[in-house]
Amino acid sequence: MITLQQQASAEQTIQKSRFIAQAKYCETEREVALFLRQLASQHPTAHHLAYAYRIKTAEGVIPRFSDAGEPSGTAGKPILQILDGQQYINVCVGVIRYYGGINLGTGGLVKAYGGTAKLALEHAGSTPYIEMQEIQITTSYKRVDELTRELSKLKGTVLNKVFDEAAHFIVRLPAQSVQQFQQRFQP
Repeated sequence: MITLQQQASAEQTIQKSRFIAQAKYCETEREVALFLRQLASQHPTAHHLAYAYRIKTAEGVIPRFSDAGEPSGTAGKPILQILDGQQYINVCVGVIRYYGGINLGTGGLVKAYGGTAKLALEHAGSTPYIEMQEIQITTSYKRVDELTRELSKLKGTVLNKVFDEAAHFIVRLPAQSVQQFQQRFQP
């Protein structure tokens, strides 16, 4: 499984129709909805906004797509097939189409939407997907620096911290490192 290194876009003109693809890392369907709303607001005169995404949840991977008014299976489905084929996780790709007056046919639409999405994904680059987990951890004040250094080594992040009698953290780190991290910083 892989995910994106960075957000990216690609554009191509095919038979006078302009196709603009944006690929973005999204962890939740809410983030996908916000991303798609943003795309739609940036292109208010576009004729179509087809999209596909794959989001990993506790129940498994959720794949979704929309053809956005194009003939069934010609816009969102080819985008999803690329995401499925490469095993992308937590990625959404939206493809905007400005209609150029020439009908592309079903085969042409599949190539145009899928090809533009593929270009955006190539521009974004890929990296191995690492499942992350949020945990709560409490430690003494004298171990706070050690905890933040170790978290940084693991490419984790501090989501919240509260200081009272002890230091309380909510952190996000690779799931494979959780048990060892918790054992190391038990009070």
